[in-house]
Amino acid sequence: MSIGIVACGALATHIGDIAADADLDLTIYPLPPLLHNHPEKIAGEVDALLSEIKEKHSKCAVAYADCGTYGALDTVIARHGVQRLGGNHCYDIFAGTSEIERLMAEDAGTYFLTDFLVKSFHRSVIVELGLDKYPHLRDDYFRNYSRVVWLAQRPTVELEQAATDAAKEIGLPLEKQIVGYKGLRKQLEVLISH
Repeated sequence: MSIGIVACGALATHIGDIAADADLDLTIYPLPPLLHNHPEKIAGEVDALLSEIKEKHSKCAVAYADCGTYGALDTVIARHGVQRLGGNHCYDIFAGTSEIERLMAEDAGTYFLTDFLVKSFHRSVIVELGLDKYPHLRDDYFRNYSRVVWLAQRPTVELEQAATDAAKEIGLPLEKQIVGYKGLRKQLEVLISH
């Protein structure tokens, strides 16, 4: 059975790793991760890509959480008769909704990073917010945050340094929580088995 996965670009590599480890026959169609900076565009992009690929596969699925679409993505997947990953955002997928709720209850000023965000922090955050040109705006953007929590999937020395540098760039202390691929793997298995 051929399965096509429309995936957030921030999850595509991780899904590829899981598929390779489990010898899953998936074709991954990544969308640009920077769509997260414009969540109002996600549903339309997913809709267009699903329309393009659905005849190529016996089954399709969507590897996005809601990601700030406020239900617009659910309307698209219902129209196409496919499933998506659960949760409000990828943090729920990696760490589990209850753990994210616990971390937020502990400190509502928590800024989350994933391995993808650690690797792409300068481009995804600093450049996108214009902090490369206007660094004095940093405190305006991040004044209500009190810590960075890195939800590490596959931590390395290089990623650890990049996470430390990212937290330093926005002036916040870093905490690391190793979450691995367990949450994403479990949700992906459910997604492709339905």
